[in-house]
Parts: sequence; structure tokens; C-alpha cells
Amino acid sequence: MNGTERDTRPQGGTEYKLKKERVRKGTARRLLACVRPYKGYAVAALLCSILYVGFTLIGPVLYGFAIDSMLGKGQVLFSSVFWMTGGFALSVLLAALSQKILNNCVNALCYKLVRDVRRRAFASLTEVPVSYVDGHAQGDVMTRIVNDVDTVSDGLLQGVAQLFTGVMTILATLVVMFVINYLIALVVVVLTPLSLFVAAFITKRTYKSFAQQAQVQGRLSAHAKEMLAGQKTVLLFSRERESCRRFEEIDEQLYRVGWRAQFYSALTNPSTRVVNAVITAFVGVLGALFCIWSDESGVLTVGALSLSGFTVGMLSVFISYANQYTKPFNEVSNVVTQLQNAFASAARVFEVIDRPGEDRTGEKHLEKVRGEVRIEDASFSYDKQKPLIEHLNVHVAAGSKVAVVGPTGCGKTTLINLLMRFYDLDGGAIYIDGVNARDIPLDEYRKLFGMVLQESFLCNETVAWNIAYGNEHASREQIEAAAKAAYCDFFIRNMEHGYDTVLSGNSSVSQGERQLLCIARVMLADPPMLILDEATSNIDTMTEMRIQKAFKKIMRGRTSFIVAHRLSTILDADLILVMKDGAVIEQGTHAQLMQKRGFYCDLYNAQFAQSGKAAHEKEAEDAQEG
Repeated sequence: MNGTERDTRPQGGTEYKLKKERVRKGTARRLLACVRPYKGYAVAALLCSILYVGFTLIGPVLYGFAIDSMLGKGQVLFSSVFWMTGGFALSVLLAALSQKILNNCVNALCYKLVRDVRRRAFASLTEVPVSYVDGHAQGDVMTRIVNDVDTVSDGLLQGVAQLFTGVMTILATLVVMFVINYLIALVVVVLTPLSLFVAAFITKRTYKSFAQQAQVQGRLSAHAKEMLAGQKTVLLFSRERESCRRFEEIDEQLYRVGWRAQFYSALTNPSTRVVNAVITAFVGVLGALFCIWSDESGVLTVGALSLSGFTVGMLSVFISYANQYTKPFNEVSNVVTQLQNAFASAARVFEVIDRPGEDRTGEKHLEKVRGEVRIEDASFSYDKQKPLIEHLNVHVAAGSKVAVVGPTGCGKTTLINLLMRFYDLDGGAIYIDGVNARDIPLDEYRKLFGMVLQESFLCNETVAWNIAYGNEHASREQIEAAAKAAYCDFFIRNMEHGYDTVLSGNSSVSQGERQLLCIARVMLADPPMLILDEATSNIDTMTEMRIQKAFKKIMRGRTSFIVAHRLSTILDADLILVMKDGAVIEQGTHAQLMQKRGFYCDLYNAQFAQSGKAAHEKEAEDAQEG
């Protein structure tokens, strides 16, 4: 399924909801598993959170004692107030120091975790089959590797620290409140589920919204990348308005989904704050009544129960603890929202990580490759409902020059993809020197071929680095020799820094020159077999003639496959495979195929007739001008 297509699966039903819940829990478990290599940071963060909470809880007790030390006019115990105030200031400083160390540990933990996830995702992306890359929009894949991983990082950074301190604060304040006055503490505990219910009700709706937001962001990135890559085509056909309309359509959908996600996210905090304010009000009223009803000895009698009464200082301490107890629910509910967003993005990243890579195993190694290729009973189709290649049989002798010709869509490129094992056969096998291609380790197998495509792939590196891409141990002399053989040495030396010139999107290297650099790369790699897919399509006629001579040199003694549209370039081929509708309908030399008067003959005559007609029209134009 293309990455830009919408998911049309039913979104309702118990089974779908259970599946989503399993995915969410599985994602959380996998993120926790990624923490194991850095559990030292996690332990340190936990210890610092305990210290932070401890120092935070000591503070209210100290200023509560300070309040009780001020009994009335002329009854202030200044020494006690001084020590309590000093202790409170010290607890604040130690709490701040603990929080600083906690944040440093959490930052290190999260950034290292996210770094590992991004590296794993990119490594997985380099190993997935070509079919995965072909079947997904590149913009969506890039969004997963970059944006979604950043979202995971932001969610964990903001969430983990608050989660650590929030949980510890809730547990510690709960214990202290029960010690001070279990009756009021019980009221706080009974009312707390209101806050949890509100938070759970809202966050249940955030995960789906954030998941949809991540999907639409991927589609938006994919569309923008496609339009930028094909900008010239868009301008040529005056499709700017259509491109903008489509962008605005997806952006509008992103606005609606994002607005809904952010609305629920923003609703969590104020809703829980209202509930927490109600709880604090209950505590204040009950505590004040306890202070009023307590006798001089500080005992409150309710029926047969005798309870510890409240002083004003204790009331201030209890209110402070009640606030500290309810505040983390606020933060934890906010953390849940952030983690929901992080989990939704992490699930998309793990989809890339979980994609099975190509099978690179193999037990047989070819010491010396002769280049004999046999394709036996091969069948393949991209869509299993639409057969393409069926029961294909081809035998190519070692050292042969093989041309693959046919109309557009006949399967020429597919045959090359199968030879390179970019796609696996549905049936049959390919043999190299009598060895099944599947039995050869994939890395070794692909090094048997040198490939020059219509599209030129060059990295943002120096010219020398790009030429040596397939042979990283090559010397400068070997690089320059390959460039000379590919007729690109002359324009390389005219560059500002010669072979050390860094190629970039803004460089003045033409398409033809880029293709020459790719040809030089293959010549330097010196593979046993060659695949040329319209390798001279962007090169002028004079340079093409020179390149053909260079190709003849490197193809001598090597098995070569040439995908050609101009039949005049493959007249000397040892074997011509004529393809139509995924099948090889004719094969032989040029002379043999012309004698058959079949499909190849019609193709050749059609090209010859077109070129002859063009020459005749040119002569007529010249005559008229004369």
C-alpha cells in the first residue's frame, strides 16, 4: 500500500480497540526494554526523585513549626523561628539540587534511548527489501525517522521526570497525611478518584487523535517532498494551483486532527485542577473546624473517638501536603497525554524497525566467477492478482553480451530487479555458474554485478569519494584512471577543487556529467558482471560513442546485461531477449531475429522508419530554407 493512501480498515469494533490497546502496551514495553542498557541513569533518577520529594516534604513541616512558634503578641520563640526558617531554606536548596541532577539523568537517559531507536530505525531502513521503499512514500518514511523520533524524545523528556517525582510525591504525602490526621486524609483519598476519572476520560481520546495526527503529518511530508522533487514537471504542466490545493486539503485535515488532539490534551490540566481545588477546599474547611473544636490540650472528641486536633501550623502543613498530593495528579495526567503522543509516534517508528530485512544468509561462495546465468521456470508479480512474469527460462553463456529489449512495461526493469535480487522470485530460480542465487550470501552476490542506471545517484561528498563508492580502498591513481576511462577526467579537473570538489544539490554538474561519474564508479569497482539500464541516456552523441568504446573494453570477457531502447546500440549483442507482457517471446542475435520477421523485426523497422522519416523531414526543411 502506498504511504500516501488512507487506511480504509474499519475503525470501530471491540476487536480493533483491543488491537490498538495491545499495540500501545507493546510499544510501552519496548520503550522500557530500550532503557535497560542505561538502567544506571534510571536508578540515579529514581534516587534523586526520592531525595527531591523528601526535601520538598520537609519544608512544610518546618514552616508549620515556625508558625506554631509564634503563639501571640509577645509570645514569639525567635530562636525556634530562626532555626525552622533556616532549615526550610536549606531544604529548598537541596530540593533544587536534587531536581537538577534528576533532570540531567533523565535527559541523558532519554537522549541515549532516542538515539538508539533512531539508529535502529535507519539501520532497519537500509536492510528492508526494495519493495518496502517502493511501496511507501519517501516523505512518510522520512517523517518516521526524523519527526516521529523527535516526538518520542519530547514526550519522554517531559514525561519521565514528572512521572518519577509525581508518583513519589503521591506516595510520600499520602503516608504523612495519614500520620497527621487519618480522617481528613481519608477524605482526600476518597475525592481523589474524581481527578483520575476526569484524566482517564480525556486521555482515552488523545491516543487515537495523536496517532491520526502522526499519520496525516506523514502524508503532508510525502506530498511536499513529491512536489519539490517534481517541481519542473509541476511548472511545465501549470499544476501549481492543483499542488497547492492538495497541500491545503491535507493541511486542513492535519489542522482538524491536530486541533482535536491538542484540545483534549489542553483540557486535561484545567479539568483536574478544578477537581484538585475542590479537594483543597474540603481540606481547608475540615481543618479549620478541627482547629476550632480542639480543646486546650489539642484533642478533638467526636462521640466516642478522640482525635488529634489541629493547630494553625498543622493546618498549613496539611493544606500544603494536600496541594502537593493533588498536584502530581495534574502533572501525571499531563504526562499521560504526552506519553500517548510519544507512544503513537513510537509505534510508527517500530513499524520500520520491525520490517523484516532481506535474507542475507548463504552457504556457498563463488571463488572465481565465469558469469554463466541460467533463469529456470521463474515467475514473479508485484501484485499477486496480476501475473507479470511466468515460467521464464533463459540461458546466458559466460562472457556474453545480452540485450533486453521490448516496449514500455514489458518487464525489462523487473528482470534486472530479479537478477539483482531486489525482489525475490515467486517461483523458479536463478543460477550463477550453476549455483542457486539464494545459496550465495546476498552481500557477496550483489558485488558480482556492476550497475549503471538512468537515474544518477551521487552523495554530498567529494568527486573522488563518489567514484570510489564501490571500492573504498582504491588509490587516487586508480580513481583518476577510472575517470579517464569514463571520459569525465577533463570536466573534473575544470572544477574548483578538482577531485576534491564536494558535490551538492547546488553544484553545476549536469545530468550527463553525473551519469559519467556513475559509469566511472562501476569501472573502478571492476565487477565480474555488468548491468546497464540505458546508461548513456543523458549523454551527447560524441561522448556516447567514446563511452561505448569504454564499455566494450570492460565488457570484454564479462557477462553483460544491457537494457536498451535504441536498438542501434545493441546490434553486436551475443543474445537479444525480446520481452512482451512479462515473457521472453523471442531470443537470438540481431541477424537471427531479423530473419524471423517477428516482433523484434517490427520494433527495429519502426525505429528505423521513424529515424528515416525524421531525416527526410530535415532534408525538406533545409531545401525550403535554401
